[in-house]
Amino acid sequence: MNRLKAAVIFVFIGTLSACQPEVEQISKNKPMHSGFAQQFGEPVNKHQGLSFPRDHGAHHQQGIEWWYVTANLEADNGDTFGVQWTLFRLSVDDKNTATETSPWWNGQLYFAHFAIQSDTQHHAFEKYGRSGQVNITAQPFEARLDDWQLASKEATFLPLNLKAQQENYSANLVLANSPLVKHGEQGYSQKTHQGHASYYYSYPFLQAKGNITFAGETYQVTGDAWLDREWSSALIDPSQNGWDWFSIQADDKKQGGLMAFCIRNGQQSYDYCSASHITQSGQVRAIDNNDVTLQVLKTSELTTQTAQTTPSNKTYPIKWQLNVEGFEPITIEARNPDSRNQLSIPYWEGRIKTQGGFKGKGYAELVGY
Repeated sequence: MNRLKAAVIFVFIGTLSACQPEVEQISKNKPMHSGFAQQFGEPVNKHQGLSFPRDHGAHHQQGIEWWYVTANLEADNGDTFGVQWTLFRLSVDDKNTATETSPWWNGQLYFAHFAIQSDTQHHAFEKYGRSGQVNITAQPFEARLDDWQLASKEATFLPLNLKAQQENYSANLVLANSPLVKHGEQGYSQKTHQGHASYYYSYPFLQAKGNITFAGETYQVTGDAWLDREWSSALIDPSQNGWDWFSIQADDKKQGGLMAFCIRNGQQSYDYCSASHITQSGQVRAIDNNDVTLQVLKTSELTTQTAQTTPSNKTYPIKWQLNVEGFEPITIEARNPDSRNQLSIPYWEGRIKTQGGFKGKGYAELVGY
C-alpha cells in the first residue's frame, strides 16, 4: 500500500471513530491532492463510450469518481448564495479482494462535501461513510451518504432532488431541465500531455428551485446549477500539482455555457488546458490545449490555522484572464475571495462572475495550492 492510500485510510478511520484527522500528520505522508496523480484501477477506455442510464452509477474499475453539483442562487429578498454538494468515491482495494457485500467494507472509501456561501461568508462540511451508509444506483438514480443525497424524483433521471443539512446550514433543491453534454471526445476528456484522461459529462443548465438555510435563517431560492460527473484511474501526472477549473453559464442563456480547466505543473504554471463551448441546446465544441490559455491577474493571501496546526499562509488566484479560441478575452473574478473548503482534503470552491468575451456566472475549483 503506498503512502497516499495510508494517509487516506488514516483520515477515513479517524473520522469514522469520531476523531478529527490531524492535518500535519497527513501532510507528512503525502499531500492529499496528490492522490489524483496516483494510479487507482484501470485507465478509462477511449473506445468504450458512454451509455445511459448505466453511467449515472458507479465505475469500480476506475478508482476516482465524483458526483458534483454547484449552484448560483438568489433569494426572494435579493440575497445571493452559492451551494456545492459532492459525493466522492475512492477505491483503495488494488486487488479487488472485497468480494462479499458488507456494511463495513467493500474496498471503497466514500466521503461527501457540502458547502454554502454568501459574498462574505463560506461554510464547508464533510461526512465519511462505510459502504452500508452509502447508496449509489444508476436507475432509479441515487447518490447518497446518510441523509445527504442527490436523487431522481421520478423514473427519469431529471428532475433531481438535492438535500444536505449540517448545523445551521442546509439545502433542499429541485434541479431540472438541462441537456446532457459530453466533454472532450464524446466524453473522453484528456487531462495531460502524458495522456491521463477521464470520462466526463455534465448537465450544465439545470434550473434550481427550493430553499436553503444560512446561519439559521431560511430562504426561498431560485437559480442555475451545474452537475458534473467524472471518473478516472489518475487525473494528473505525479509531476503536476493540481488544477484551476471553471464552469460558466452565460447571462444571455442563448449564448449557452463554457467549461474550462488548466492543469498546473510542479512550479504552479499552467501546463495543459482544455475547454468546452456548449450551446443552449447542448451541442458541444471541444477546444484543445493549443487554443486555451489562462493568466492570473490577481491573487489573495489567506491564513490557515486549525487546532492541530500552526498558522500558514497560502496564495490563491482570485482573478484570471481566460483566452479561448472563438472568443474575445474573458475576465473571471471570484465573488467571495475566501471560498476555501478547509476539510480533510483542502481546496477552494466558490462562485465566479465573468466579463469580456463571455459574460456570465458560475463556479471555480482550485486544487493543489
